[in-house]
Amino acid sequence: MAYGTQLRKKKKTRLGCLLLSSIETMPTYLIQFAQLHEDFRLAEFKALAKYEQVKYTCKEEEYSLDNPFLRVELTSDEEAKKLVKRAILIKNIYALWGEGANYDQVHQQVKTTRAQWSQYKTCSFKFVVSAFGSTVVKARQLEVIHSFSYLGFEGAIDMKNPDVQFHVLEDYGCENGNQHDKPLHKDPLHIYMGKLVARGSRDLVNLYNLKKRKYLGTTSMDAELSLVMANQAQAGPGKLIYDPFVGTGSFLFTCAHFGSYTMGSDIDGRQIRGKSKNSGVQSNIEQYNLKGRVLDTLVFDITHHPWRTTKPWIDAIVTDPPYGVRAGAKKLGRNDGKDLMMRSYDGIPMHTREDYYPPTKPYEMSEVLDDLLAFSAQHLVMGGRLVYWLPTIVDEYSNKDVPEHPSMKLISNSEQNFGQWSRRLITMEKVQPFVQEGNTVSESEKLEIMKNGKADPKRPGHYLFREKYFNFGH
Repeated sequence: MAYGTQLRKKKKTRLGCLLLSSIETMPTYLIQFAQLHEDFRLAEFKALAKYEQVKYTCKEEEYSLDNPFLRVELTSDEEAKKLVKRAILIKNIYALWGEGANYDQVHQQVKTTRAQWSQYKTCSFKFVVSAFGSTVVKARQLEVIHSFSYLGFEGAIDMKNPDVQFHVLEDYGCENGNQHDKPLHKDPLHIYMGKLVARGSRDLVNLYNLKKRKYLGTTSMDAELSLVMANQAQAGPGKLIYDPFVGTGSFLFTCAHFGSYTMGSDIDGRQIRGKSKNSGVQSNIEQYNLKGRVLDTLVFDITHHPWRTTKPWIDAIVTDPPYGVRAGAKKLGRNDGKDLMMRSYDGIPMHTREDYYPPTKPYEMSEVLDDLLAFSAQHLVMGGRLVYWLPTIVDEYSNKDVPEHPSMKLISNSEQNFGQWSRRLITMEKVQPFVQEGNTVSESEKLEIMKNGKADPKRPGHYLFREKYFNFGH
């Protein structure tokens, strides 16, 4: 097949492309990403390739946040379908027949694939001409389609349900699309022609759209990023996935969609139950028909959890820790420092009341993350993944701020920027047995930093994130 690449001996790349160690030729495919959440696309692609055990090679230096196209070499169409079948940030994947800076180059290369044409000679087919950074008028589309008449296809043209689709994609660059009055480029910078092999699963974004969900909370994660996180966690049949800050359960649904068993917990049971009999997380489980996969939602403080096993048992942890923008993090305890004790009202234990909320105290963000990593390192199986959001102050952030644990390896770090602050989707994988780490932040140190109103230079940028966030503009 045209554009097969002869692979050299296995070598490392900056972002760790999976390369074949043997010398062989693989056909080239073209990935068309969705042009949004650009910093998350490659991480999701890699997570799915590993989960599906798809061998690939690519030149990652060619990947650009400003462009939706990436060439990859795969062994077959079947592998290409496996790779993108559940992708959220990949729109399509094509078997690349030709490419070039102009149509003469494209046609020259397409004609080298003549051996493949006969298998589509009598199939119903459809040709699509599209552009990135511009539009292609109908007359121009027809002109481009007719220029490929030498392919000699005799099957019926079927615009709704063809046996095979061929696409021509013109790339004018992202800068061109931003120039509404006078585009920078009259002609495309690059042109691709290929056979559509498979589409991603972007339709799932609409299925789990928050606007259609029965029960919501102020911290419910949007469907698209929830699905991406499920892919980053490599959710799949037979796996157990846990959310220790479950809130209204967004991650339970998306991970369960891909076949995992899911469960969650939260210190505040009111979010889980909702305000009425027909609300709460359970109503969403019923809406999505996930009763057999969402196992349960429990009420407890993750720092005082009931799990007594020392044997790793969780396949992945997917969560959005409470960092205080909408709801401040809390843990069991009293602000006055007194010990917790059983209390009763009219002879009835307080903790048995339906509206009971235990006494809590603030749970500082860096503490939350340290505890989350320690819990993950202890309870994840080897190779299990932790996928969580890390809030950061943009001007203070450093890569060193990402919490570390000797049992956990950083896999990806993708940023969603909101201006002065951002949140980063951190994916980590357990690579070593659990090692206990000590607490490095004392209560007196926290009080001193709060009093001074600024972070100690030794502390990560997300330390006291809530206080910093609400000081923006002051």
